[in-house]
Amino acid sequence: MVNEVRVASEEWGFFQVINHGIPSSVLDEMIEGIHLFNEQDLELKKELYSRDREKKVKRSTIEYIKHMKRLGETLFELLSEALGLRPDHLGSIRCCKGSSLHSHYYPPCPQPELTLGVRKHADPGILTLLLQNNISGLQVLHNDQWFDVRPTRGGLVVNIGDLLQVLSNDKFKSVKHRAIANHVGPRITVPCFFLGHASLLEKPFGPIKELISEANPPRYNEFLLKDYVAKFLSSSLDKKPPIDYYKL
Repeated sequence: MVNEVRVASEEWGFFQVINHGIPSSVLDEMIEGIHLFNEQDLELKKELYSRDREKKVKRSTIEYIKHMKRLGETLFELLSEALGLRPDHLGSIRCCKGSSLHSHYYPPCPQPELTLGVRKHADPGILTLLLQNNISGLQVLHNDQWFDVRPTRGGLVVNIGDLLQVLSNDKFKSVKHRAIANHVGPRITVPCFFLGHASLLEKPFGPIKELISEANPPRYNEFLLKDYVAKFLSSSLDKKPPIDYYKL
């Protein structure tokens, strides 16, 4: 299992997990809850609308987040071993602390050939866990070709974020991906972004020291996460990725 995670993280930056211990009822209820919320009257939804980044919770599902955090801890153990480190290494530097849950609702598109759901980008955090309903739309860029990530019943998509690429000193890859529009719908996705604990914002961030050697020198300068976050928030999806500013 560790070897499969290592190969997927090095070559694709994406993989899917099943038999993860999360009850199918929890996943189904999450999808259904987002569907019902978005089908409500517009005036009801406006009451929860906010662009305030300081507002920590807009709406949430405690049971789902509990399962995501538990699975995240397991995945960080596997990823640590895949890097040749102790199973608790990524957990010990608080990678599994601090997460953000989002929900996306893509209604049917009458002319999908004229648009995209979400443009090409890489995730800025450490790790992303994605729940999808049964409608395809996610695509991953691999060897300059786009590949569909077809939904698997009960499965969750895992992808490496920019910050884990930095921590691994480019051993793991944060891969560009996009969402395409569909005639059918709605397509529903629920990404859970692991961003690291807030205490990391003020500390130097860079490749894990145990992965650095004369044969494998650092590929990045150390930087403050708060500066990285500021760069990400001030740039568009089409511009230079924030981690590129710190490459050696």
